[in-house]
Amino acid sequence: MTDSPRAPDAAPGRRGEKGMMMIAVLVVDMQNAFFEDPVLRARRDGLTAACNALMNAAANANVRALLVKTEHEQDKSTWTLNMLDDDQGFIFRGTEQADFVPGLHTDDVPKLVKTRDSAFVGTDLLLRLRNWDVDTIVLAGVSTHNCVAQTGADAFAHNFRVIYASDATGSEDAEAAEATQAILSREYRQRILTVSQIQELLSDRAATASPVPETAR
Repeated sequence: MTDSPRAPDAAPGRRGEKGMMMIAVLVVDMQNAFFEDPVLRARRDGLTAACNALMNAAANANVRALLVKTEHEQDKSTWTLNMLDDDQGFIFRGTEQADFVPGLHTDDVPKLVKTRDSAFVGTDLLLRLRNWDVDTIVLAGVSTHNCVAQTGADAFAHNFRVIYASDATGSEDAEAAEATQAILSREYRQRILTVSQIQELLSDRAATASPVPETAR
């Protein structure tokens, strides 16, 4: 619990060059399977364009970006509890369901595979973020109240600040998404900004930051 809704700009004690935020952009689960839902299907092209805009802004600002995707094995070894209960697998590795949605910029962007809602569970995400000296994560993708929110909650547990890209995240349940983000914003002091606001933030950061050396990319 927190005693104030104020959202500081960056994590104390882990500031980058000149005291700036060290940011990474994470795009979560922009895959065909999740857009089989008709509500999300109607937003697919818009969300894809918004995620691309974020990744382009990150590249222009020499900020790290990471594409996170969900994949399961058909032998049940990675299945979640509800999948095991229903004896029904989902989004198997190598299938069209597991592919990124058409039009999403994936070239030269690192990828991370997860099997749970949170991108931190059972992955090397924490190691990657620490290696990149990141203190602030921008989250985009789907679904707002599930995988995006779980990743944001676990980021808080690891002392990362979180910014949600409001128009680059989507959910099949708008009411659940709004309620979940309200809690995360209030209790964890996580900010909700538009893509335009995040682009401006990254642009301002780029204006005063030193470029990332080629050997460090």
